Amino acid sequence: MSAPFTPLLRARNLLIGALLALSFGPIVQAAGPLQPLLVANQKSALKVLLEVSGELKDVPYEIKFSEFPSASPLGEALNAGAVDVGALGDAPYVFALGAGAALKVISITHVDGRYTTALIVRNDSPIKSVADLKGKRIVTGRGSIGHYLAIRALNEAGLKTSDVNFVYLLPSESRLILDNGDADAWATWAPYTTVATQNGARILPNGPDLLTNHSYLAATRSAIADKRVQLDDFVVRLDRAYRWANAHPAEYAAAQTKVTGLPLAVHLAVNQETKMERVSINDGVIEGLQNTADIYQREGILNKHVDVSRGFDPGFNAIRLAAEQSAEHTANQATDPTNPQAAR
Repeated sequence: MSAPFTPLLRARNLLIGALLALSFGPIVQAAGPLQPLLVANQKSALKVLLEVSGELKDVPYEIKFSEFPSASPLGEALNAGAVDVGALGDAPYVFALGAGAALKVISITHVDGRYTTALIVRNDSPIKSVADLKGKRIVTGRGSIGHYLAIRALNEAGLKTSDVNFVYLLPSESRLILDNGDADAWATWAPYTTVATQNGARILPNGPDLLTNHSYLAATRSAIADKRVQLDDFVVRLDRAYRWANAHPAEYAAAQTKVTGLPLAVHLAVNQETKMERVSINDGVIEGLQNTADIYQREGILNKHVDVSRGFDPGFNAIRLAAEQSAEHTANQATDPTNPQAAR
């Protein structure tokens, strides 16, 4: 009788299979041509990253990018099955799940950087702390990661959201009303935080660890079932692209500014102070996102309880880990003076 196929054994077999695949090529070609992978792209972010890092070369399937101006319509497209996979932050993913989207997070990247999300005030503002925001106006996007930061920061300062007045606008409009005095603070994220601080705005200090700063790559359940080969390859390519960006901030910034129109100095400042790191899907990650969902429900932003645990697929952990370990092993061999191949 064969041994039972436990989750641990399955993960081990996936890891071994991934290492073999990495040894002999990016993926094992399936019988017949692979279907295109439909990737949701927010302001060209993923496409630029993959392109400049060289990860769009030699892809054994077609990648079709669809452009979206923000996370909300991107989440709606995933929900409708118009795309297969796309990247969302904590809050937009919670809202997608709350809308009944049949999605699963297949990979997570932690974005560690200075002012990735922050509360900003004008340089001449008398506001010196989050506690000073009582009775003031905070502009942000409703349900955005900036909105979530503001809620957490207010709570940390002993304030309720009813102690302030929220104004909900897009980032381009938010900066204007902060500058002209129609808002007292702006809860936003990079690169807007960097643009504002480079133009004289101030960051309000707040407690540590208010945000996970995770980026979630979510795929439809149908794509996971029907395009698993493509998704296995895609998550590995994306991880490699992030590692490349960590090591090449200037080249990455030059590519970004061609698309966004923002000054090179803005993207360079963000990239030099930001590192992207692979995160495995585990109970701690799921609990963190559940906390986000529960806070939104408590604040009346979500009108029902959302069980986020149904929105994760840890089955991609093994191939991502194997790829990272393989890359580290190759890099170590290349720099090892005792390795005869390193000197060639």
